[in-house]
Amino acid sequence: MDTTRPIAVGVTDSEASRAALAWAAARAARLKLPLVLLNVLDDHWMAGEALEALPYIDVLRTSGEDLLKMSADRLRTEEPGLQVSQEQLEGSIGASLGRYSEKASMLVLGSSGQTRGALTDRALQAAAVAASPVAVVGPGQSDGRGVVVGVDGSSQSTQAVAFAASEADALGDELTVLYAFTGPKRWVGAGLPSSSFSRHVLEEERIVLSETVSGLRQDFPGLVVHDVLETVMEPAAALVRAAAQARLLVLGSRGRGSFSRLLLGSTAHAVLAQPPCPTVITRLRKPA
Repeated sequence: MDTTRPIAVGVTDSEASRAALAWAAARAARLKLPLVLLNVLDDHWMAGEALEALPYIDVLRTSGEDLLKMSADRLRTEEPGLQVSQEQLEGSIGASLGRYSEKASMLVLGSSGQTRGALTDRALQAAAVAASPVAVVGPGQSDGRGVVVGVDGSSQSTQAVAFAASEADALGDELTVLYAFTGPKRWVGAGLPSSSFSRHVLEEERIVLSETVSGLRQDFPGLVVHDVLETVMEPAAALVRAAAQARLLVLGSRGRGSFSRLLLGSTAHAVLAQPPCPTVITRLRKPA
């Protein structure tokens, strides 16, 4: 995690956004990082530059600026040692937040509570294109314990484990490493014959999980690590269940089963539709 760039948080007039703002402020204070409050004037209001829309654009711009100032002033009172600034962006919401994430160590957004897909969910849009890790936070998600991370042996999940382990160690929490895949029992249930092949598949996946956590106890000797292999539930459902009472859920942006052209994998997409707790999507960092 970058310890020099600020944490950026999207601000809107919603309960989820207020929860995200509180979470981001607490994290910035703990890590002694600046906090930048962002509001985006959606450019679809300016399509065609229709003259009749101009008064509404000015109202929306002023409303966003007022919301930013009110939120920043409140934080400066509540957290006097926190460095707070604000910035109004204009353009497509997902793309604008994604571009700004290049300047941030983390982008924090409120969950939409919607399940209709990326076209209606700003958090999903931003998570798909962000250059930094993206945290999605909903209301009532601040009292959990433990960190859960989803893995599948991909490069993205390996980096997610490193991020999650560092978070759990810093917070004094236990870490649960969960590997969920459709196991042989599902195949047999579908009418395929049971054989030594199914045992071989299970053993291979256990090796993937074991290799994923093998270095954690050496790198974080005081960290309690639980490794869980789930072969019945679908990955997204298993992660949501495991993280229902967690402090944090961490996922890679894409797993090894995702098409390379997809910016956000199906499991991350499904979890972000209704995150069970504050959920961080990490990004793949390519070697320099």
